[in-house]
Amino acid sequence: MSERMILVLDEGTTSTRAMLYTVDGRRVATAQRELTQYYPRPGWVEHDAAEIWDRTLACAREIVLQAGGADRIAAIGITNQRETVVAWDRRTGEPLARAIVWQDRRTADQCETLRSDGHEALIQARTGLVTDPYFSATKMRWLIDHVPEVTAAGDALALGTIESWLVWKLTGGLHITDASNASRTQLMTLDEKGWDADLCALFGVPRATLPEIVDNAGDFGTTLPDLLGAAIPIHGLAGDQQAATIGQACLTPGTVKATLGTGAFILAPTGARRPVSSHRLLGTVLCQIAGVRHYALEGSIFVAGSLIQWLRDRLGLIATAADTEAIARSVPDNGGVVMLPALSGLGAPYWQPAVTGSIHGLTHGTGRAHIVRAALESIAHQVHDLASTFAADGAPWHMLRIDGGMSANDWIAQDMADMLRLTVERPADVETTARGVAMLAAVGAGFFPTLASAAIGESGRTRFEPILPDAARERRLAGWQSVLAQVLPAG
Repeated sequence: MSERMILVLDEGTTSTRAMLYTVDGRRVATAQRELTQYYPRPGWVEHDAAEIWDRTLACAREIVLQAGGADRIAAIGITNQRETVVAWDRRTGEPLARAIVWQDRRTADQCETLRSDGHEALIQARTGLVTDPYFSATKMRWLIDHVPEVTAAGDALALGTIESWLVWKLTGGLHITDASNASRTQLMTLDEKGWDADLCALFGVPRATLPEIVDNAGDFGTTLPDLLGAAIPIHGLAGDQQAATIGQACLTPGTVKATLGTGAFILAPTGARRPVSSHRLLGTVLCQIAGVRHYALEGSIFVAGSLIQWLRDRLGLIATAADTEAIARSVPDNGGVVMLPALSGLGAPYWQPAVTGSIHGLTHGTGRAHIVRAALESIAHQVHDLASTFAADGAPWHMLRIDGGMSANDWIAQDMADMLRLTVERPADVETTARGVAMLAAVGAGFFPTLASAAIGESGRTRFEPILPDAARERRLAGWQSVLAQVLPAG
């Protein structure tokens, strides 16, 4: 292998991976390790940050070996599960507590207090984000308040999201975060380049514990030589959903991507225009390059792939996720069954962290296939509601590109096209998150002048066109809306 390559570290919610890319975006190798999920109490979700580091490093070493050595790696790009918080000791470089995962709801009461005290308007105006346990700031404060080791760390305390943790470990002490991840903490305004003093004070997060905010493409230090066999420069950083948007070449307004992973995340780029939502969608930084920010409007569904995992691991209704497509096709419809998949509350556009999941319409005639099909249908129902909300905020969808593990399911892709009455496209390689940060690393390393030029070599796409009759579609949506009316708080 003579050409130099890009090593991508893709640290997700259920697994961590390392991938090898050519400079023009072709994936040639992958290594993967699963991550342990901890659920110590209802609504709590944790990871072991030391395990994340160890397994990420193991994957990276495996890929460097496949590449033919560290000298074959021109750049590293890192993409990560966003909003997950790690607290560690600057002196030892070791975590002080388990990481609090983005799905975790333990700070719901803290968020409710912020709302009842009248702070949500300020938070939303400055950050583009609603007041919800999803985001990082309340998690950081919870660690300070409730974990003695974190409280006692004092000036040695470092707080950050997963990319910050990995960069610290890779470089031996560089404490940085990129603008896309920083925009998800509720501690950075969308307009300013640094942390906001008022927000840090409001949430009670000391500024000194936080990393420096940097671009998404650039020079971000080099790895310690003994980790991978040589010092390798880090040139790209991005939160996973922003990276997937870039990897789908959704770089201009009107192009929209949906990543169907553990959750489902929809981003619609707005260019240099800072997005403002009147319907509780999220304004976020898509990327920052050479100090210039590009924005997106985002809607986040908390439960998507994790719902399928729940059907498999908790209910035993399926043996593998791949089984769901054939099971859904085995019945003509859902048999009147509607599932509300609120296993971690409801995200956009409802933002109801306290709502729990439920299954409606069960009868003696209900079988396993109806429940499985209803679970799959719930994904398209939520995406449909998001599409209506984006349109109301002046960002209608002209096309939708899907990726992530669930997008490989043809039934789900077709169901989304039917519910949205929109063409849905799926790339041949659905690992667009990794591809996006590979593009950023290629720009940061100087191989391309812009992200648009780095989008060459994009794979072919499969198209799904709407085919469901209008009457059947309207019945589905009416059933879904009826369930929402029963479970959502009035008003």
